[in-house]
Amino acid sequence: MKLVVGLGNPGLTYKNTRHNIGFMFIESIEKDLKLDFKIDKKFKAMICKEKIDNQDVLFVKPITYMNNSGEAVKAIVDFYQIDTEDIIIIVDDMDLPVGKVRIRRNGSSGGQKGLNSIISLLQTNEIKRIRIGIGKGEDAINHVLGKFSKIERESIDLVMDKAIYILKDYLELSFENFMSKYN
Repeated sequence: MKLVVGLGNPGLTYKNTRHNIGFMFIESIEKDLKLDFKIDKKFKAMICKEKIDNQDVLFVKPITYMNNSGEAVKAIVDFYQIDTEDIIIIVDDMDLPVGKVRIRRNGSSGGQKGLNSIISLLQTNEIKRIRIGIGKGEDAINHVLGKFSKIERESIDLVMDKAIYILKDYLELSFENFMSKYN
């Protein structure tokens, strides 16, 4: 089973903020595939299991708030016995220009606290990730919790329009070919 996790913060206050780019990515796929998410309190997440191209895929949006995302991911990984090789995290990245997509097989959290929580609780940095650029702001906290400008939103919408294709390429291509296609 593949585990596809979009990171963000729950609630209307955070909807469409830069930090919720992972949620936005999953929600774009949700719309295209007409997925039906349910809140699962034991996992502290909204989840949806779907079969795509003969593969079981579990989509997850943790409701733990960003900094504790690892709690939801760890509970799901333990329950479903998912190998870390089958996990991919969609996360915001302030070090990338707005709308730039970068795929990585592993590495540090780069200061992203949700990713850091996952790495810490799973005790490995060998976790694939789709990093989506949100650009830098003078005040990091206000920047990540702020909304995109109209021009930024146009760049983000282009990425969201491709989310379903990015997912399908992830499922179909070797990871090296997947990275080559998008990096």
